[in-house]
Amino acid sequence: MDLGLQGKNALITGGSIGIGEAIALALAQEGVRVGICSRDLERGEASAAAAAAESDGTVRAFQADVSKESDINRLASEVTESLGSVDILINNAGTGSEETIIDAPDAKWQYYWDLHVMAAVRLSRALVPGMRGRDGVIINNASICARQPLYYEPIYNTTKAALVMMTKCLANELIQDKIRVNSVNPGLVRTPDWEKTAAILGPKEGITAEAYLDRIAKEHTPIGRFATPDEIARFFVFLASPAASYSVGSTYYVDGGWLNVAG
Repeated sequence: MDLGLQGKNALITGGSIGIGEAIALALAQEGVRVGICSRDLERGEASAAAAAAESDGTVRAFQADVSKESDINRLASEVTESLGSVDILINNAGTGSEETIIDAPDAKWQYYWDLHVMAAVRLSRALVPGMRGRDGVIINNASICARQPLYYEPIYNTTKAALVMMTKCLANELIQDKIRVNSVNPGLVRTPDWEKTAAILGPKEGITAEAYLDRIAKEHTPIGRFATPDEIARFFVFLASPAASYSVGSTYYVDGGWLNVAG
């Protein structure tokens, strides 16, 4: 199926690992010119080279910490100069947290606010002018935790929920410019972060890391397993394509049935 993405330009934040890395490859395989943003340029360049080799596409790495406004301004300029105006922006950069609301300092709240919410706001603000007239697409990677919170990461839950609301508001603003904005709320995805967690917590419970992941999946998801990053990436590619032209301001759960709507 030709998704009509050939020759488009895309920027993916957090694009050197996990879901972002998988999205970069999937878009490149559709003929998209891809910019990968990573805090670690060496890792970004390695991911870009691997994606280019597997797709015969153009994949370039850019260094930026998107929690910093100055880095975002530089990134937007560098990407536009290198690839041209961006057609597809994937705001994917983010990470989990661990704290209690009572004990977490203001600085931690501010960091996650900048990383999960303001990065998407600032990059959209910087790149939208170039998207006008190009049927642009913005997709924000949030989390099932935006609606169904995990007890140990209230800052993550709160900022991801804010990202979902920002998505809806931005979609209403930009559809007049034929720019579609949506968000995705993944559930359990087998990323390096989850594998690292399992390697620590599994042995503490007297089980292997693999057994730990299997238990988590069976406890939380009707499907009984983690998603692969590639499974999530293919959904992003569809949303980025003209095949999803009526998808505007929506949030899509890709969670193996984990969301408990009754709860």
